[in-house]
Amino acid sequence: MTNSAKTWIDSAILRQAFKDSFVKLDPRNLWGNPVMFVTGVGAALSTIVLFQGLLGGHFDGFVLQITLWLWFTVLFANFAEAMAEGRGKAQAAALRAARTQTFARRLHGQTEEKVAAPELKLGDLVVCEAGDVIPGDGEVVDGIASVDESAITGESAPVVRESGGDRSAVTGGTRVISDRIVIKITAESGQSFLDRMIALVEGAARQKTPNEIALGILLIALTAVFILAVFSLPFFAWYSQDAANQANAVNVSLPVLVSLLVCLIPTTIGGLLSAIGISGIDRLVRRNVLATSGRAVEAAGDVDVLLLDKTGTITLGNRMATDFIPAPKIETERLASAAQLASLSDETPEGRSIVVLAKEKFGIRGRDIASTHATFIPFSAQTRMSGVDLLKTDGVELSSIRKGAAESVKNWIESQGGSYPTEVAGTVERISREGGTPLVVAENREVLGVIQLKDVVKGGIKERFAQLRAMGIRTVMITGDNPLTAAAIAAEAGVDDFLAQATPEMKLKRIREEQANGHLVAMTGDGTNDAPALAQADVGVAMNTGTQAAREAGNMVDLDSNPTKLIEIVEIGKQLLMTRGALTTFSVANDVAKYFAIIPAMFAGLYAATGSSNGPLAALNIMSLHSPESAILSAVIFNALIIIALIPLALKGVTYRAKPAAEVLQNNLLIYGLGGLVAPFIGIKVIDLLIVAIHFA
Repeated sequence: MTNSAKTWIDSAILRQAFKDSFVKLDPRNLWGNPVMFVTGVGAALSTIVLFQGLLGGHFDGFVLQITLWLWFTVLFANFAEAMAEGRGKAQAAALRAARTQTFARRLHGQTEEKVAAPELKLGDLVVCEAGDVIPGDGEVVDGIASVDESAITGESAPVVRESGGDRSAVTGGTRVISDRIVIKITAESGQSFLDRMIALVEGAARQKTPNEIALGILLIALTAVFILAVFSLPFFAWYSQDAANQANAVNVSLPVLVSLLVCLIPTTIGGLLSAIGISGIDRLVRRNVLATSGRAVEAAGDVDVLLLDKTGTITLGNRMATDFIPAPKIETERLASAAQLASLSDETPEGRSIVVLAKEKFGIRGRDIASTHATFIPFSAQTRMSGVDLLKTDGVELSSIRKGAAESVKNWIESQGGSYPTEVAGTVERISREGGTPLVVAENREVLGVIQLKDVVKGGIKERFAQLRAMGIRTVMITGDNPLTAAAIAAEAGVDDFLAQATPEMKLKRIREEQANGHLVAMTGDGTNDAPALAQADVGVAMNTGTQAAREAGNMVDLDSNPTKLIEIVEIGKQLLMTRGALTTFSVANDVAKYFAIIPAMFAGLYAATGSSNGPLAALNIMSLHSPESAILSAVIFNALIIIALIPLALKGVTYRAKPAAEVLQNNLLIYGLGGLVAPFIGIKVIDLLIVAIHFA
């Protein structure tokens, strides 16, 4: 899906956005954006004035230009919104291509019946085998299979889905590529994960966020104030004209008043506000994250506490053997050889890493153990050990090797009549204290030493946490490890706090405590036992490989099932807030220049001395604009063009940098506040020179 997403300059998107700009002129659509609705009404009124003049036999080129640019202002705002929606529609088209009309093999007892996928209901059981398209969202209740989810995630590598675990959820539209599974349908037709995803990326299901609503109310209030101010000007103008005995000295025609109003109300942010919100969801989708609402994206920007699972997020997820530490009077090579023998049948990543370490350090390779009649002892939760028994051809025991938890091996050794060295106990304690996992190896009644396993902290993760800390975000590592191990890994990774030996109840309690202290919390999870915490968190990111319960509880779903992506989600949320704040600052600031362009143009001739065309108020024309008509027209043109110029910034977002909120605000005021103040003075002056040069004013 990521690869199929189109850039904002895609020609097909541009063409469709151009068409949609006119469709969105429907007053029912404009009503949702009060600022642009007022602009549209002003453009309509100016159009009426233009046609009244034409019907009366008088053509006014100035009014025509004003009218056209007012309509362009509305069209450009519609274009910005249509561009944002267009990118989502392009992604939705790719998703629709994945949702084929399929048939399902529904189970009734032991018999199957072939039905159309839309006929499936909640709780139905369906069978899928290699080559079948999964007909709907569900959970695997029997069997195990490889599933191709590339149509959803863009990832070509198949994933394993199996019953009875945290990787049981399947998505309609994906394809089974091996084995056979039985799926219980968990979503009605039209309400599947893919259906909801398509609606969201198209923008049809986007709800305005609380901050967006608050900003909208502010824009409405500013617009109302400027409406009252602008349409009270004619009364002051008429009084001043009468007092000065200068009829028609002030131009207060309806097109001029509308021009002033449109230039003073915050049309820039009003035209781009919707596009900014839609693009926030779009940037998440491009990273294969589905947000169930714009509220979740915005909440991610306000988060100040992250709860992160250790395994797979902070560490690589697999403990690796890093050292062999022999017991007193034991050669390290003997320990390594015994450890490798005990791990030959161990298919876990830890077991394989022990075999590899022995090979790398001592050149110990696979050996012929057929003559020893080796019997491998698998690991079990009860014994917490694994190993191998080697026998001679006559059945006499040659050697018995065990590898496992220190306490378990100690009990086994003592049951054989052996002793457990205090030096080995000290080594075990040291490794645990340093954040590693010790495995003790024993042969017969003798302890050979300790294998050190270590969770490998991901490269660069400490720097990422430092950036988050600079932004005022606190990180909390969640792990099932004991407190000693958790503390060591937390120190190495650079997290601010940790929760050791965590249970689902402890996670939920911690989230509630943080929220009670006024914090906004984000966390990830994939299992049914994570569902309560995901539902409680302000931003709950469920893994797509997780259970249906987890996906329903969270307000975001990561299609790649990468827990580390939570950090990116927070950054995207903050980028959304930074973009909205920057463009709001710019919009309010650039109204100042437009004020100094239009007001002097309207009142320049008032109180003018006999024989002079300019009165004392002409001194306010600090930009030395050519004429009242060129000044008004230049301001209106700039007001329209700045919207189209800022569309790329609204869609891409301002450049994200990990900085505290106070510093971000300061930068916004400096760059976009000062820039918004200065740019219009330059832009309006340049436009004035151009339109005079081509005799448009």
